[in-house]
Amino acid sequence: MTATAVVTAVLAGSAACGTVENLSAGQKLDRAVDKLGAERSLGFELDLDADAKTLQALDADAAPGEELPDQVAELLSGAKISVSVQSKKPLAESGEKDITGVAVKVTGTKGDLLEYRVVGDYTYFRADVDALSSAAGSPAPAADELPPEAGALKNILEGDWVKVATKDLQQGALGEAGGGKPSPEPTLDAKTQNKIVKALRGVIARDVEFKTAAEKDGTEHITATAPFRTLLTGLFDGLRPLSKELPAGAELPTDKDFKDAPNAKVTADFALKNGALTEVSVDLAKLAENAKVKQLAVVLRMNKGEKATVPAAATEIKLDELMQGFLGSSPLAPAV
Repeated sequence: MTATAVVTAVLAGSAACGTVENLSAGQKLDRAVDKLGAERSLGFELDLDADAKTLQALDADAAPGEELPDQVAELLSGAKISVSVQSKKPLAESGEKDITGVAVKVTGTKGDLLEYRVVGDYTYFRADVDALSSAAGSPAPAADELPPEAGALKNILEGDWVKVATKDLQQGALGEAGGGKPSPEPTLDAKTQNKIVKALRGVIARDVEFKTAAEKDGTEHITATAPFRTLLTGLFDGLRPLSKELPAGAELPTDKDFKDAPNAKVTADFALKNGALTEVSVDLAKLAENAKVKQLAVVLRMNKGEKATVPAAATEIKLDELMQGFLGSSPLAPAV
């Protein structure tokens, strides 16, 4: 939600700095984001609009033996990522403590690949280990082949729902066996955020062309078009004076890093239905250069979102027990 709001707010503010048409487009995008922020439940679906042959064509220059495998290309072309978030407050006003549920699912052409939900005090997850490991070229062992000490690994390999106390996951991610308090994540203060937005808006107002299309079946389209390398270079040139105010470790690329990037024009299409943002599609086909592809886009769709619910019959596991099972089955570790 934050990422969508920031990006669209930047675009909207930038558009307002330009022509009359840009101003109209910017106002509409701004109002569309306000509608999203007023919701207490929201869903996103991220999809790569490209077939397996297109993805392999992009990899045509790979060294022999390093080409994108057929099974990986099929997996990526058919995969979708769905995210649902629920809150006690409107999402634009929500903090971490207001979020009541989160559900994330990765699906492929043959079904669900990976799923996790955060409900209450627990995080629930399951995975199609066979499909994922097969795509990676390292088939997983059968669950009945594991030794008794493997414990919860059997449940995971069989694709069952398992659950872990969320607080244990947070502490485990820190690698602190003593259960110390989590360190605060690096954040940007409001003053720095405003500086960043102002810097980006200036670049976008200069380099991005906005257009509106006539409404059809209740859906209106607004497009934003810009030369790829010019836009990237300008955006990071605008951010570079603020580098000392960014969180530690946030290294910005230099102009040299972009010198080989194509400068073809890329278009983002924003779809608005009844004034609400329903879809963003970024056409990347022109960036393929030597690879002749007709359809290559990243699509983000918005919806009301599904309520994150507690899965039935989820087996509770402890992280230390899971690690013991993993270590006890160390010959299988690479496959897992």
